[in-house]
Amino acid sequence: MPLANTTQHYGSLTKTFHWLTAALIITLIPLGIIANQLPYDTSEELARKAFLFSLHKTLGVTVFFVALARIGWAISQPKPAELHPDRKLETLAAQTAHWLLYGSLLLVPLSGWIHHAATTGFAPIWWPFGQNLPFVPKDNDLAHTFASLHIIFERVLAATLLLHIAGALKHHFIDKDQTLRRMLSTPKLPELAAHQSKAAAPVLALGAWAAALAIGASIGLFAAKDIVAAVPQLQEAPSDWVIVTESSRIGIATTQFGATVEGEFAQWTTEIKYDRDAPPEEKGSVRTTIAIPSLTLGAVTDQAMGFDYFNAPEFPTAVFEADIAEGGDSHIATGTLTIKDKTVPITMPFDLGFEGDTAFMSGTITLDRREYGIGDNMTDEASLAFPVTVTINIEANPAEP
Repeated sequence: MPLANTTQHYGSLTKTFHWLTAALIITLIPLGIIANQLPYDTSEELARKAFLFSLHKTLGVTVFFVALARIGWAISQPKPAELHPDRKLETLAAQTAHWLLYGSLLLVPLSGWIHHAATTGFAPIWWPFGQNLPFVPKDNDLAHTFASLHIIFERVLAATLLLHIAGALKHHFIDKDQTLRRMLSTPKLPELAAHQSKAAAPVLALGAWAAALAIGASIGLFAAKDIVAAVPQLQEAPSDWVIVTESSRIGIATTQFGATVEGEFAQWTTEIKYDRDAPPEEKGSVRTTIAIPSLTLGAVTDQAMGFDYFNAPEFPTAVFEADIAEGGDSHIATGTLTIKDKTVPITMPFDLGFEGDTAFMSGTITLDRREYGIGDNMTDEASLAFPVTVTINIEANPAEP
């Protein structure tokens, strides 16, 4: 069997690309459906779900590169002629379907890969493919947009694939021609006229994608995700120091399936009392209230708000209260952190510096999530690490008298 196409037949490489792509797609679609529906209430269930998603993502990226190679090969080859060029509407439909299939084989995995690269956490793509893409920042809104595009393009691919299969079966069982056999073997064919591309086919394909995007937008796929728990309205605390919110943050990081997952709280208030002239052991105090539902944590944000983790609907805030002392080259905040219904003593060293009257504070502390009843169902540290690193950076100015 010749490697290259002729005007009558498909070559062996084209057939290999066709059936390899078919096998990958027929595997990927049910794999994604199954992975989505699996529960993740225990370490074992989460590990199983993550494994299937990692397999789905890795095979999806494989499809992208197979599709690139297939398209490159197709461009370099003659297109075998239609068996029924007189059936103009049927020929146009077939060519439109091919445009949709080739485009979808790029758009579906690429949108999924960008969604993965724009977020953090849960089900890494396996070697040799990386977790990041050039020019794709970690951004929750971007991740949500491309997750929606992935769904839309996947639906277009699935619908087109069903039509493609139905067409092939029609040719084989109703028309009883050589269309399907031409992709399986090298049947004898009468002399055929050269393939004629329909200029309307790519236009119709673009129209189909545009219609799919419009339908997706109309049913709210691009709308902001529903908040799992309402973000509480925090009252401004009376404080001797005013926080510069643009340059202050409270971030957290943990490890899930060996990959770092980072996030931060968007809403929090703090009451700081600090006297630069006070004795070292009595420098002041701090009370910080954090709105738990304001946390963004990559792909696992919704999971983190759930009953087994922060349980944000029932416990919407966390509170840190501590006394501040100066010790050597650093300061120490000694007090308690309350998350959910657990209050745990903690001691956090931190650095404090001044530029004029402006104070700059930075500190890091590692907590054990088990002490706060977070993820008690996740007993396997390989699935979700026990340590959680909290990083605090604050810029503050003295409050006006």
